[in-house]
Amino acid sequence: MGGYGSGRPSNKQKAEDCRSLDIYKMKREGCFEPGMRGNWIWSRNENEIARIGYHYTGTALELDYRVRLSGGKWELIKQNVPLVQTDCNYGGQRTYAICPGVLNGRHCGRRVGKLFSGGRFFLCRHCYGIAYASQSEPRYDRMLRRAQKLRMALGGEPGAAYPIAPRPKGMWERTYRRKRLEIDWCEHQANIGFIEKYRHQFSGSDLKLFDDLF
Repeated sequence: MGGYGSGRPSNKQKAEDCRSLDIYKMKREGCFEPGMRGNWIWSRNENEIARIGYHYTGTALELDYRVRLSGGKWELIKQNVPLVQTDCNYGGQRTYAICPGVLNGRHCGRRVGKLFSGGRFFLCRHCYGIAYASQSEPRYDRMLRRAQKLRMALGGEPGAAYPIAPRPKGMWERTYRRKRLEIDWCEHQANIGFIEKYRHQFSGSDLKLFDDLF
């Protein structure tokens, strides 16, 4: 084997279907204390579904776990993941993993906040060709989701059927106006995208109305 991740298992995997190590979350939960050892556990509905052992050395995470690919035999894996600290703009430091993947004979070395179990090792999503489900959604769905997120951040309800919430206390007026304009733009783009995709299903009178509106 040429190195971690040599050869992609699939280019159709979705991030939501893979177990991942969130470096920021691990740090927040105290996994990066000097000499720390423990188990990182994944659960569903409060039931454990998987775990791996880890050891923080100060400069790296040493992972210890078992894996079984395509119904084969269980393999014991020991993996070393280098870590790096970077200064944040407003003080403090952020921890990143340096992806140890090797693809087509080249070392990855990306600085990432998440590693995915897309195959035998925990590597960045680029090495495994992993995409988030939202990346395969139609643009109008992405625009609607973005608008809904903005609406809820203002304290309102998701969906264009509801009015945009009033300006939250403490928010600058210009910030509030900018967010309202962004919501309107996203929903407008979503409408245009939806009509273009399903234009063939509308009558001529409907299309004329849509063209007048948008």
